[in-house]
This record gives sequence, structure tokens and C-alpha cells, in this order.
Amino acid sequence: MPTKMLQIPTADGQADAFAAFPDGGGRHPGVLMYADGFGIRPVLREMARELAGQGYYVLVPNFFYRHGPAPVIELPEHIGEEVRPAVFAQLMPLIEAHTAERVLSDADAYLRFLTTQSEVGAGPVAVTGYCIGGLLAVRTAAAHPGQVAAVAGFHGPVGADGSDILAEITAQVHFGHAETDMTPEALGELNRALDAAGVDYTSEIYPGTVHGFTMSDTDAFNPAALQRHWDRLLPLLGRTLANG
Repeated sequence: MPTKMLQIPTADGQADAFAAFPDGGGRHPGVLMYADGFGIRPVLREMARELAGQGYYVLVPNFFYRHGPAPVIELPEHIGEEVRPAVFAQLMPLIEAHTAERVLSDADAYLRFLTTQSEVGAGPVAVTGYCIGGLLAVRTAAAHPGQVAAVAGFHGPVGADGSDILAEITAQVHFGHAETDMTPEALGELNRALDAAGVDYTSEIYPGTVHGFTMSDTDAFNPAALQRHWDRLLPLLGRTLANG
């Protein structure tokens, strides 16, 4: 599985990024993958490689690049509950500094870069994200309706911007929520907003999950939920992107 570390030119400098894509040359549909708040690390590279193995060029940018290359803060091999408070104390200022304006400016740069790579075919792309990356994925899809054909967010605050942004989305959508992040009442509210916006979507609470369930280097990891995430994500990409 070919992989690369890349530098993406942005309005504010250079964002380091990880890319994975299929063996054997050729051009493949592009997927922009936003990491969770912990950023690019072995588990994210593994997830990108797994997705690339299904026939996609996957680009994972370090969206905290203004504060340095990934990993922006030192991370333990396993991000257990006992270290989370200290890690989040370092991360929160970076998350708070990542304003909506920065998100949209960076999204322009990431998509421009992704679609001009020699291994990426013409046509629409997909955006997927985890935790805070789910919110970035939604904002990116809303800002690029003609270009983003699929958007997926997992255990992310995908409804945080309210219902107006949903009306901008033309992509097909899947949201996989953690039980601890989303009550059935809140899910109903979000799904009604998606209906009102005319979005083609699936949005569900994954049973028995806590926030961060896809990430195998955390205590939140749930193998069955990670598999469910692939079972939802891969058909979505298959329906919306011309693979080949």
C-alpha cells in the first residue's frame, strides 16, 4: 500500500498530511479524511490505509498545522482515561483557535490539493471525519456542494452549527453517533432537521458506544462499532464515487 507524507499549500502556510492510495498506478476517487482531535497518528494512518485498500486515494491533513507538524502534542501509545484530561488541556486551545473561517479556508486548500494529485481521478470526492473531524466534514460538504458527493461523520458534533448549514449539503450523508453523545430525542431533532433540509441521509446511534468508539488507541474503542462504521461508509462511497 503506497503512502506519502505531503505538504498542502494553504492561505496560512503549509499543512502536513498523510496520504494512502492503492497499488498498481491508475487514478482513484479522492476521499478527504479529517482526524479526531488527537490528530494524525498510527491508528489514523491504519484507517486511511484500510480505506485506500478499497480503491480510494485518502488524504488526512493535520488541521492543527498552524501550531506545528503532527503530532502537535506528545501522545501516549494508548490514550486511556487517566491521561485524557491532561491531553485535552493541551488540545482545547488548538480546537478553539480553529475558527470556522480557518476551517473553510483550509477546506478549499485541501480539496484543491486532493483533486490535483496525479493518482486522483476526475469527478466528485467524499469527506469523512471523526469526533471534531465530523464537524469539519459537514462544514466542508456544505461549502462545496458541487464537489462533495458523500459526507460521513462518526461520534462527531455534526449538528453543532444548527440547521441552516444542512440546507447547503447536496452530498449523500451518513452520521454514526455514540450513545453517550446523542440521546434518542436529540437524534430525532437532528434527523427532522435533515429531512427539512432535503438531505439524502442515514443517521443513527451505534448501540453500546461511547464517544470515540472507532479509535483503537483509546478506551472508547468498540470493535463491533468500528466494523459497523465500515459497513456504512463503504457502501456510501460505492454509491457516490466512480471507482476506477
